[in-house]
Amino acid sequence: MAFPKPRLGFIGTGTITEAIVTGLVSGEEPAPEIIVSPRSAKTAAHLAALSSQVTVAADNQHVVDAADMLFLAVRPDVAEEVVRALRFRPGQQVVSLIATIDHATLREMIGVPVNLVRAVPLPFVASRSGVTTIFPPDPDVEAFFSPLGTAVACKTIEEFDVLAAASALMGSYFGIMDHVVGWMQSNGLPQESARKYLAQHFLSLSTVAFRNPLTPLVNLRHEYSTKGGLNEHMFAQFRDSGGLDALSCALDVVLARIQAR
Repeated sequence: MAFPKPRLGFIGTGTITEAIVTGLVSGEEPAPEIIVSPRSAKTAAHLAALSSQVTVAADNQHVVDAADMLFLAVRPDVAEEVVRALRFRPGQQVVSLIATIDHATLREMIGVPVNLVRAVPLPFVASRSGVTTIFPPDPDVEAFFSPLGTAVACKTIEEFDVLAAASALMGSYFGIMDHVVGWMQSNGLPQESARKYLAQHFLSLSTVAFRNPLTPLVNLRHEYSTKGGLNEHMFAQFRDSGGLDALSCALDVVLARIQAR
C-alpha cells in the first residue's frame, strides 16, 4: 500500500527554497503538497505558478501548522526573530537550512522538542543534480533529498562542518574562471570563445574525477600532467607561488567561522 507523502512547508522563499521546490516539481513522480511562506512575494508567486501542488501561505505560522516536514530557510541575521515567533508541534520534523546556527541554539529558539536535522543543499538541486549534506543521519530527510541529486549523511558535526566549508568554494570556482577568461581575453581571445572553452574543459575534468572515485586525485594529476610538460609546470608554479597555501588558509578561515557558533 502506498503511503501519502509528507506535506512540506518552507519558511523563507529565497534562492535555496526556490531551487528545492523547482527540483521537486520537475521530477517524473508526482510532487508532494508544498506550502511556502509569502516572503518573498515574487518568488512565492513564481513557485506557485510552477505547480498546482504549491500553495502560498497567509503567514509563517500557517506554514508551520500545515507542514509534516518543515524547512527553515531564512537568513541567519533574521533567524532568531523569525523562529522565536513561531509555535512548533512537539515531535515535528524540522529541517534547518540555516548554515551558521547550530542544533543547541536552534532548539532553544524553537522551544519544544522537535526532530531537528540540519542540511546544506546546493543550488543544483533545482536540476536534480545537487549534493546535500545532512546531520545527524535521518532516513526521512535522506530520502527527501536523494531524488534531488545526492544526499551525504554525516556521522559527526565535525564532518558536517568540513563539508559546509568546502561548499563555500562555489564563488571561488567562478571567480577563478572569470579571472582566467579575463586573462585569455587580454591575450587576444574573444570572451565568448574563452568562456565556452574553459567551461567545457572544467566540466570534462570534473567528469573524470566523478567517474573514477577510487583513483587518488594525485594520480589523476600525474596522469593528466606530462613529465616536463605544461600541466606539470602550471601546477608547480601555482604551488610554489603560494596558491595552495592561500587555498588552505581560506578553507581554515571559513571553517573557523562555521565552528564559531
